[in-house]
Amino acid sequence: MCANTKVLMSDAQPSTVTTIISNAPGETPAEPLAAPTITRAYQCQCGRPVFLRNSRCLACQTPLGFVVERLGVVPLAPVAGTDQFTAFGEGGGPRYVRCANFTSASGCNWMVPAEAVEGETPGNAAANGLLPGMCLACSTTLTIPDQSVPENPQRWNRLEQAKRRLISQLLALGLPVVTRVKDPAHGLAFDFLSEMPGAPVLTGHAGGTITLNVAEADDALREQVRAQMGEPYRTLLGHFRHEIGHYYWDILVAPRDDWLAAFRDLFGDEQADYGQALQQHYQDGPRADWATQFVSSYAAAHPWEDWAETWAHYLHMADTADTALSFGVNALKVEIGEDDLFHAADLWQPDHPEAGHFLDFLNGWVRLTHVLNEFARSMGQPDTYPFALPHAVVRKLQFIHQLVLHQREDGGAPAGQAAASTPGTKQDHAVAGPASANEASAPVEGG
Repeated sequence: MCANTKVLMSDAQPSTVTTIISNAPGETPAEPLAAPTITRAYQCQCGRPVFLRNSRCLACQTPLGFVVERLGVVPLAPVAGTDQFTAFGEGGGPRYVRCANFTSASGCNWMVPAEAVEGETPGNAAANGLLPGMCLACSTTLTIPDQSVPENPQRWNRLEQAKRRLISQLLALGLPVVTRVKDPAHGLAFDFLSEMPGAPVLTGHAGGTITLNVAEADDALREQVRAQMGEPYRTLLGHFRHEIGHYYWDILVAPRDDWLAAFRDLFGDEQADYGQALQQHYQDGPRADWATQFVSSYAAAHPWEDWAETWAHYLHMADTADTALSFGVNALKVEIGEDDLFHAADLWQPDHPEAGHFLDFLNGWVRLTHVLNEFARSMGQPDTYPFALPHAVVRKLQFIHQLVLHQREDGGAPAGQAAASTPGTKQDHAVAGPASANEASAPVEGG
């Protein structure tokens, strides 16, 4: 990191990282890699590094858990005579219990506030919008795959791991994560469904419910689909980040006239017939100019898909930059041409007070991707970042960045209720067919 960059740990949120950047006159625009949100490097009380999915330190055997209020994995100390824990060294602090899914195939390592569990009463919603005994992440899951199918326990584990990473990032960004327990009409929910004969399940979003085909958790099958569709990138986490974009469009963009007008200027009019647009995309292929106007060929299909693809890309960038900075990855010595960097003129609102910070983040990202791709090539793997950012996409990314900042300043509460969804009119793909009998814990929205 250059000498003009300072990284400060916030007292209010122990895991939050704030980067203050001042470029000296004549410096290359946005030379440092800015830190958008939080550290992804966690430590046990013994000083050894631990990671997002860990539930126990392998060095000293200290129990670990993800604590929402800390936005990270923390070492825990058992409370004698109970099943409760406190943060290590904070015996008089808040108490937590393991999520009920800790011992399931999901292997959840998130913690539940003890008062939430103690406040549960039969037949009533749990405190804090949580399902009985469940953490925030698990409380968003409505339907899990049939665990009697041999492949499904591992698939469920992979799905939940990706979802936990997603939700941990959403919380760090200050975005609202509201369960159906707390808001039955507009809360966030996930259905993980298996295909049945004559009833395919396609990944999509409708009315706050995100549906994923559990077969996507099979690496070989997902790679086969990626190759068939000519996609440069297809992952479980990518699916989650794309579909959550549709959810946030409903609650952050649609209810706000000012943001909606700006959205239409950048992404296009979402009132264009969605079904017809997708049919044309799959029949005729993407627009000829998609590579200069969109982050992916699928983004060219319809403004809603352009939004969701660009939103997912922003989350990819932010989380990867957080991780790189957390672990001291320094991309500042990467030699790239001036033409590969972006400038204020490329932005949507170059005069916005946060424009300089966004430009730092963006150009730091450009440098970082060169390093990431070389790492992958050195291991004989495909490029980690198989994309090129057109100038038109940079303007859209800044729009999303400023929307997220605005939401964070509002304290994480949505500006309005989710826009009404007409089944079958706004989904990434149609959700076809019912769940199997062992999966039908809740009805599937869509058609």
